[in-house]
Amino acid sequence: MKEFSFPKSEIKILLLENIHPIAKEILTKEGFYVETSKQAYSEEELVAKANDVHILGIRSKTQITPKYLNSAKRLLSVGAFCIGVNQIDLEAAKVLGTAVFNAPFSNTRSVAELVLAEIVMLSRKACEKSMFLHSGKWDKSATGCYEVRGKTLGIIGYGHIGSQVSVLAESFGMKVIYYDIVTKMPIGNSHQVGELHELLGLSDFVTLHVPETLQTKNMMAAQELKAMKAGAFLINASRGTVVDIAALAGAISTKHLAGAAVDVFPEEPESNDQVFKSELQKLPNVILTPHIGGSTEEAQQNIGVEVASALLKFINNGSTTSSVNFPQVDLPGQKQGHRILNIHRNVPGVLKQINGIISDLGANISGQYLATDPEIGYLIVDLDKDLSDKVREQMAALPTSIRTRILY
Repeated sequence: MKEFSFPKSEIKILLLENIHPIAKEILTKEGFYVETSKQAYSEEELVAKANDVHILGIRSKTQITPKYLNSAKRLLSVGAFCIGVNQIDLEAAKVLGTAVFNAPFSNTRSVAELVLAEIVMLSRKACEKSMFLHSGKWDKSATGCYEVRGKTLGIIGYGHIGSQVSVLAESFGMKVIYYDIVTKMPIGNSHQVGELHELLGLSDFVTLHVPETLQTKNMMAAQELKAMKAGAFLINASRGTVVDIAALAGAISTKHLAGAAVDVFPEEPESNDQVFKSELQKLPNVILTPHIGGSTEEAQQNIGVEVASALLKFINNGSTTSSVNFPQVDLPGQKQGHRILNIHRNVPGVLKQINGIISDLGANISGQYLATDPEIGYLIVDLDKDLSDKVREQMAALPTSIRTRILY
């Protein structure tokens, strides 16, 4: 008995940007054909591959545009092997029936540990003193160097990473406050403040953990940096667009801020062969790292497992749990019969039409599941094997249908 509407070996998966080998191992073990590349692909390169790719895996460099999505007629899903999905046009993917999955949890610890390390290194001017030694200068001095115990850490964005930073910071004896646009349950002894500028004025260290949106672009500009305590430190391991780099360089040059640690930048080299330039270079007590917050062996392996597993569940079972752009459905396994998966425009009367098709053909439904959002509906029907192909054909022919597939 076939497992799919066509053999698994004919489902092609393309993994780009040097995704951890564990992902290929998991997907290959399931019988899928997996092709990999260490590089990001341009829009033109993606379009050239569009005709035969069913599942696409990317990281942060590859841009998933409407042009590519419209050309990728066989594309079932995109897996973002990272946290952020701003490189993907999620709305265009959704209305074309392409589910997108990411890894919101897997590198949380890695980013949080880097942030805590940078807090200590900044407070002790350790990187600056290390650079002095590399150039032959001995600078043994306690001036301007402090313990972090008892200091206040302000966290902007209290999600998976922000809350983990909170836990680690309290174990260092720090006082933790946080600001978020929604009310969040505090962990430990941390507490939420109502206004961003209130947090800025109270914090010895400010760390950013927000997504890239129109609202967060340059959220730390000259005015916000001025509102920070004199002698405070800024840490950004979130998105490069949330900090005005020129304004930050100015705040450090004038000594209003005592230092900064920046892991993400508005413009980043596309490869390790390109030269990096920033106004923050050569400023005192500034730690610059090349977007490595989640770049640990543990995190990359965990991301590979998390996203590959989500993709498998979607391909094999139809479940969309953890999708960032699809209605959420966690489906049971198929015990008997065939499963039809129908993605359709969410307009009145669709379910009535589909149930009419099933009724007219005399098919017996053993399970039916529906989830919707304002734009699309995702319908899953388990029914008799003998009539499943006819039901699928008539479902797919409906003018409201975006994509219909069957699991045998």
